[in-house]
Amino acid sequence: MPGRGVLVNILTVLAGTGIGLVFGKLIAERFRQIAFAAIGLATIVIGISMTLGGLRDLGGTAVGQYAALVLVGSLVLGALTGEALRIEHYLERFGHWLQDVAGRLPFLAPGSATEPGEKGHTLVEGFVAASLLFCVGAMTILGSLQDGLGDPSLLYLKALLDGIAATALAAALGAGVGLSVIPIAVIQGGLALGAAGLKPYVTDPVVFAIELAGGALIFAIGLDLASIKRLPIGNMLPAILYAAVAAALLT
Repeated sequence: MPGRGVLVNILTVLAGTGIGLVFGKLIAERFRQIAFAAIGLATIVIGISMTLGGLRDLGGTAVGQYAALVLVGSLVLGALTGEALRIEHYLERFGHWLQDVAGRLPFLAPGSATEPGEKGHTLVEGFVAASLLFCVGAMTILGSLQDGLGDPSLLYLKALLDGIAATALAAALGAGVGLSVIPIAVIQGGLALGAAGLKPYVTDPVVFAIELAGGALIFAIGLDLASIKRLPIGNMLPAILYAAVAAALLT
């Protein structure tokens, strides 16, 4: 049945989030701090790896010498578009609403909705960080398309990896990580449902470009988690769309 892989992915993220929330409350403060730093470092490495991999792979396609230009152009145009649309502002408003809802849920301890992780990271920060990590990359796109065509095996592997990552992220960032199941359901579910019609348009250059821009944003999340620099990542989200369109037009 098409969509099995998406459903399993959602369940593993929710399970990982639950385990991470429990684990985060049980360990001592100093262990939480070192775990948080380690997660930030790992996120930076993942972001760098995805970006460099996207540059390499995109450079080997018809886009060729324009790969670096796609990265720079998509990030700049994406940031300008996001700033004009005030995406970060509306994400914060969405986060406040989520915090109000979460604060009324009996399984969240007082204060956990507003300060779920170290350094007072809000619910929406966990949501954005996890959503980017889980919804950007070749496995997301190709796995969802294959799932829609009846082969969920790649999404099963992704689900396992996402469940492990959700455990670590939830221990640091809190319940907002679990909300990433919303974009997982929308993006992966949409790709799975429209697999037959979308597959011809989701070319290799498009996948590589999405991974290229997405990796840069994941790197920015790592900088924030490691307390190096906080960038307005929400305003940069349109960069992923610009990168995909640029790759499609240049091929």
